[in-house]
Amino acid sequence: MSEFYLFLESTFFWGMAMFRGKARYLERLTPKFYAKQEFGEHIEGASPPSIFVGRFGYPKVFLGPLLPPIHGDTAAMDTPEAWLQNASSVADVISFRMQLVRGMHVAEITDVQDSFVEQMREVALAKNSVEMQASFTKKPRGTFFNEEMQPFGPSAPIKEVDFTNAKMDVQLGKMHYDTDLKAADAVTNLYEKGLMISTIQKAFSTGAFGTAKRRRLVPTRWSITAVDDTIGKRLIAEIKQNSVLDAFQLYEFYGFKNYFAILLTPATWQYEFLEAFLGIFGNEQMLFSDYEKHEGRKNYAQIGGCYYACRLAVAEKLQQMQRQAGAIVFRESYSGYVPTGVWLVRESARRALESRPKEFADVQSALNYLENRLQLPMWRYRKESRLMKQILVKTYR
Repeated sequence: MSEFYLFLESTFFWGMAMFRGKARYLERLTPKFYAKQEFGEHIEGASPPSIFVGRFGYPKVFLGPLLPPIHGDTAAMDTPEAWLQNASSVADVISFRMQLVRGMHVAEITDVQDSFVEQMREVALAKNSVEMQASFTKKPRGTFFNEEMQPFGPSAPIKEVDFTNAKMDVQLGKMHYDTDLKAADAVTNLYEKGLMISTIQKAFSTGAFGTAKRRRLVPTRWSITAVDDTIGKRLIAEIKQNSVLDAFQLYEFYGFKNYFAILLTPATWQYEFLEAFLGIFGNEQMLFSDYEKHEGRKNYAQIGGCYYACRLAVAEKLQQMQRQAGAIVFRESYSGYVPTGVWLVRESARRALESRPKEFADVQSALNYLENRLQLPMWRYRKESRLMKQILVKTYR
C-alpha cells in the first residue's frame, strides 16, 4: 500500500479515538428525519453524480450510488459549494438531500478493478448528472446525518444498477489514467485546474487516483478530510514564503445558524480553530478547539474534519493576498443548528473571507470588537486558546 494511503489509515483511526468527546455531543444533535415519500425496490432517476463509500467494516466497505427519483440535471443536490448561496436555510438542504437513496454493495478496499467498483468510478468521474436505474434487495430505509459528511436519505443493498450518458470529465480522466502520478499530486493538480473540492473528493474515494496497483477505495468521511488536508498543506507551504501581514484583520459571516469570525494576525503561519455549540438543547455551552504552530501538525486534529476544511479556506485567502499570517477562527453554532457535514465550515469560512475585513491596530481592539459579537464570553475563548495567549503575552510583555 502506498505511503499516502497508509497515512490515511493510521491518521484517521487514531483521530477517531481523540474525536469521541465532540462526536458524542454531536450525535445528540443528529435529527430523526425521515423521508416524506416511500421508496420502492426500484428507482429511476439522475445521480448528481454522487457516490458514497462507508467506513464500517473497513477494510471491507459498502459503496454505491446516491440516486434521487428525479430526472434531468440534479447536480445541485451534491454541490455543497453552492448551497449557502442557493438554499435559504439548512432545511432546504436537508429536504433535497433526503431524496437521495443510497445503494450498498460490499467490496474490499483493494477491489478497485471489481466490475461494480469500476461502474461507480465511472459515475464519480462523470462531468454531468447520470441517468440511472437501480434495483434493491428490499425497500430503502433510514436516513444518514453526520457532522463530517452531507446527509442523505434511505439505504438498501443494491441488486442491480444500469446507467447511460456517463461522460467522463476530461481533467478527472487525465488524472485517472496517469498511473505513474501519486494520488496527492493528482488531487492538487485538479484543484489548481479549478475543479471543485467536492468533485475531487468523490473521485478520490473511488480509488481513481494514484500509482498503479496502489489505488484504494477510501471511505467518504476520510476522502473529504484527506482532500482538504492535502490541498491545504500545499497552499501553506507556498504562503510560508510570503511576507507577513502588517495588520490585524477580522472577517465575519453568519448563515445556517452559525457565526464565523476569522482573525488574521501579523505573524508567521499558525492556525487555531475554536468552535462553540451554544444552547442547542437548553443552556449548554460546549467549546472545542485545536491548533498548529508554524511547523504544522502530524496527528489528526481532535475536533475532526472541520479543522482541515476551515484551514483550507484560510490558506486560500492568504495565497490570494500573497501574505502569510496567523489565523484564529471563532465558530459559534446556535439553537436550530443541524450537523450536515464539514462543507458548511469550509464554505462559511470562504464566504467570510470574501467580505471586506475590519482592520485593527492591535489585538486587544480586535478582541474588544469580537466580545460584542460572540455569545460565549470572551474569557472562555481566552482560557481555551493557545494562540491568543501567545499573542497577548507578546503584546504586553
